[in-house]
Amino acid sequence: MNIQLGRTPIGLDGIPAAETALSHVDGEHGELIIAGERVADLAAAASFEAVTARLWSAASGQPVDEVEVRQQLGVARERAFARIPELLAASPGMSIIDGFRAAVAALRAEDGLAHEATIVGACAVIAGALVQRANGAPPIAPDPTASHAADTLRMLRVGAPERREVAALDTYLVTVCDHGMNASTFAARVVASTQADLFAAVTAGYCALTGPLHGGAPEPVLEMLTAIGTRERIKPWVDDALARGARLMGFGHRIYRVRDPRADVLKAAIERLADAGTALPFASAVEAYCREALRRKNPDRVLDTNVEFFTAILLDALKIPRQAFTPIFAVARSAGWTAHAREQQRTGRLIRPSSAYIGPTPDAPKA
Repeated sequence: MNIQLGRTPIGLDGIPAAETALSHVDGEHGELIIAGERVADLAAAASFEAVTARLWSAASGQPVDEVEVRQQLGVARERAFARIPELLAASPGMSIIDGFRAAVAALRAEDGLAHEATIVGACAVIAGALVQRANGAPPIAPDPTASHAADTLRMLRVGAPERREVAALDTYLVTVCDHGMNASTFAARVVASTQADLFAAVTAGYCALTGPLHGGAPEPVLEMLTAIGTRERIKPWVDDALARGARLMGFGHRIYRVRDPRADVLKAAIERLADAGTALPFASAVEAYCREALRRKNPDRVLDTNVEFFTAILLDALKIPRQAFTPIFAVARSAGWTAHAREQQRTGRLIRPSSAYIGPTPDAPKA
């Protein structure tokens, strides 16, 4: 038996794994479409609840409106808060990132609530409770009448957030709620394709998100900015990093061959927070020189700003602890994960890719 292998694409790059009405990433032209609209247009005009309604409607084939989503998420947050002792019971001593994984895995169906709402509502409550536990404080009860962004921020901190802070977080939640067939969404769809429930699918999605090649870049962006320190150090620090072959955090993307469109959306949101003490002027100077240096070093390869660069600055300006960055990403992306899982269950089939075998065969000639 002889197995002849041609040149096999590794990593499934460019191979469609599903048909979806949820989102489309055009990496060549730097465009992200979510449920039929460009991400910048959605972020400017729609709330997280409105975009979530669009995703769930497209996934299920049944219309869901913004008011219904807001009401269901409010109920879901209350239900999740009542279960917080149970949800956090398996994670004493764990980090916020790992505790979030354990708590999400413990979610279950709630009477009278769609699984999608149970999951998305609970994610915000779990993130807030874990941050408060890390601070040695009790969890803050949700307000079911508040918007998801406002309540998320209030449970993460102590005291009511300012309107501009809520608007900034809402923009973030909309901007990163879905992004095509990324690694975590693919993981969620693979699990959903087995007809496992949405709770299993979202747990798989979050596990994929925790990997440093997917959702783990925002915190290192802040570490890089801290290491650079001052405007005078930008050029020598960046030049030295590139000479050593080090990666500049917040630049380059697996899909985008031009600027990540989400970067400009979040930069604009930060500008509206500029008088709240953000590090935007310094960060913008770092960004500008990094882009220039990368173009010089790699003239044939575009490494432009990605979403993580301004995510780090925005979440830091909102006083969200760095250990909570990945869970807050999940608060947003849970809307996309639940929609993709539901769409896969409804319209897809079992996802079962093949592999290219490169090992020995039983009748291979002995050396």
